[in-house]
Amino acid sequence: MPTAVRLLTSLVVFVLAAELLALGAYYVETGALFYTHRKAYAPLLPTPEDRLVVGEAVHPYFGVTHRPGTPFDIPESLRPAPGAPLRVSTNNYGFVSPHDYPFAKTRDDQFLVGLFGGSVGLWFCQVGAPRLVDALQRHAFFKAREVVPLCFSHEGYKQPQQALVLAYFLSRGQSFDLVINIDGFHERGFDASMPSVQHLDPLIGLINQSALTPQKLESLAAIVRDRERLAELTRTLEGNRIASVHLVLDWRHRRLTDRYTRELGRFATLPSNPPANPLVQATPPVAPRDHPALLADIAAMWARSSRLMHEMLVARGAIYVHVLQPNQYYSRRRFSGGFDGSVANRPSSRVYRSSTCR
Repeated sequence: MPTAVRLLTSLVVFVLAAELLALGAYYVETGALFYTHRKAYAPLLPTPEDRLVVGEAVHPYFGVTHRPGTPFDIPESLRPAPGAPLRVSTNNYGFVSPHDYPFAKTRDDQFLVGLFGGSVGLWFCQVGAPRLVDALQRHAFFKAREVVPLCFSHEGYKQPQQALVLAYFLSRGQSFDLVINIDGFHERGFDASMPSVQHLDPLIGLINQSALTPQKLESLAAIVRDRERLAELTRTLEGNRIASVHLVLDWRHRRLTDRYTRELGRFATLPSNPPANPLVQATPPVAPRDHPALLADIAAMWARSSRLMHEMLVARGAIYVHVLQPNQYYSRRRFSGGFDGSVANRPSSRVYRSSTCR
């Protein structure tokens, strides 16, 4: 028998033996015949940048903001009207609103009402705004107008955040006919001018932990490289129809998966960016103050910020209304659970108006 024939015969026998061996191994592992069954591969564990662990983010102008599309649930007991949705979501800027910003009037009879403030303002957007619209439209001035409430409130916002948010959206071309700012005394932290410490500090810590030191950068590169190889290998396995080839590729897939998983674990144990070198700088107290001086400074900054909002709006022909929200923590008054749409009926509310309704 010629050498070439012997080699070819040996090769055919080897291929058949390998195919039979692979078929047996596949059957032992899956209990199915390779040619009529396809092995499913579990999704890969997410890489560090895939893990969205919070619904909030740091905005370069506003401080803390929600991620766009974050769900916002409204308890059924607070539903503003029968049939009103119990779940809404944040818009393109992370505010809980059905409208993306900037919002442009689509008709001349629309009356745009901007609602600014912290958590009280945010809940007023969802629960009080529909009642505010109903109350306004009973007034002769609003009967022929469509009142459109636009929510620019966020939990923990305190001056000068409202003034900064207003200035930003005015610069983006957002128009207003009326702005209602619902705020009062909010949490303090860092310097009094900084955003709420209870909202910003956890995000700063999270950013520091995820900062890429040289060791983490090297590890992340290995993770991404193996993830790409595994994705390509999985596509090859899904298109393969030869059992022996599957046996080899599947072994390679297991090895890569093990290495990928180990590197993810190593990445998690590598030291993070030290707190002494933060990527987000929050200004510490500018000057030492005793408690009365600190409170006076906060009150003065709060008043200046509100006047700035008034000046920016009046210059554009808009109305500015500043509502001092009730404070259930620092008061001897008792608050009922009812709400009839009138701020004046709340026990300890005051309303500051910069101009009268036109």
